[in-house]
Amino acid sequence: MSHATATHSRRRPQGRRGRPAKPPRSRGSRVRRIILWTLVVLVLAAGGTGYWLYSSLNGNLHGVDLDEALGKNRPEKLPTSGQNILVLGSDSRAGANADLGTGKVAGARSDTALVMHIPEGRTQATAVSIPRDTLVTRPECTKSDGSAIPAAKRVMFNSVYSLAGPACVVKTVEQMSGVRMDHFMEIDFSGFKGLVDAIGGVTVTVDKPIHDKSSGLDLSAGTHKLDGTQSLAFVRTRHGVGDGSDLGRIGLQQQFMIALLSEIKKQDLLGSPTNTYKIANSLTSSLTTDSELASLKSLADFGRSMNGVDPASMETIMLPVRYDTADPNRVVPAEPQARTLWKAIRTGSEIPESAKKSPAHGTSQ
Repeated sequence: MSHATATHSRRRPQGRRGRPAKPPRSRGSRVRRIILWTLVVLVLAAGGTGYWLYSSLNGNLHGVDLDEALGKNRPEKLPTSGQNILVLGSDSRAGANADLGTGKVAGARSDTALVMHIPEGRTQATAVSIPRDTLVTRPECTKSDGSAIPAAKRVMFNSVYSLAGPACVVKTVEQMSGVRMDHFMEIDFSGFKGLVDAIGGVTVTVDKPIHDKSSGLDLSAGTHKLDGTQSLAFVRTRHGVGDGSDLGRIGLQQQFMIALLSEIKKQDLLGSPTNTYKIANSLTSSLTTDSELASLKSLADFGRSMNGVDPASMETIMLPVRYDTADPNRVVPAEPQARTLWKAIRTGSEIPESAKKSPAHGTSQ
């Protein structure tokens, strides 16, 4: 066969006006086109739904402008100080919290206060608990309505929130520690309960039985998976542990915080969009932050920057305190331990073991 003949034999059949006829469309090709268009429709639909969900969750967040509320009279931000976040747990008895058995107290107080310190590099973290019964000097503050609150000495730490709001708590902590707070986060009891239920519970282990009629907590020694209501009782119990004071339950709060963060970190969020939304909705509905974090994007960016921090390796410390000589039902910062602790956090240095011992508690945390 000649070259011309061979070439001619490979020519496609001619369609109208001499154009090559299109090959017949296979069933597989049609299926692929249907799948492709279906995916396009789903992506567009998801985009619209995603935008609605984003707007809904973003609208849940509440922000406080710390720079405006606190002014310029704040501790200096040192280049070695890493990130410092004040985390507050609010025990408001209003709204949904009134149904949670948290007691009959007017207004709201910062039932839990933690200074989270993340050194440069963000591979480890330290949590310093401030006992709510600590007597502190409250600085002059401005409330959200613009009215002024005068400075006062020897006031209970958890009363600052109820009187002057979260910005004044930040200012009080900065004044007593000399550490500038980069961010603050507050979650109330109802949101805390919803968050625990959304992630399916939190597992804790207790060495001794805990029976507290006041909080309703009844646990045998061993490992337990707590739901939201049980978790609230766990972090609030004080009569069933230690000496029955606020100091005894701080250890439980620290233990639970680590367990909660570990559970959230190991959740398969991408594998379960429904659970992700439940968690995000529960968290954002009850979360108040500083204005820099008061958006989903800012929270997500901050969360991603913390991926290298392992909650299981977090060091938990109670602010060293001693019982007040004038009022044995209250405590005051123990010196020089407290001063040494805050200096180490302020400068990003290793915290000495001597700064972790609390005379009122008898042991280091």
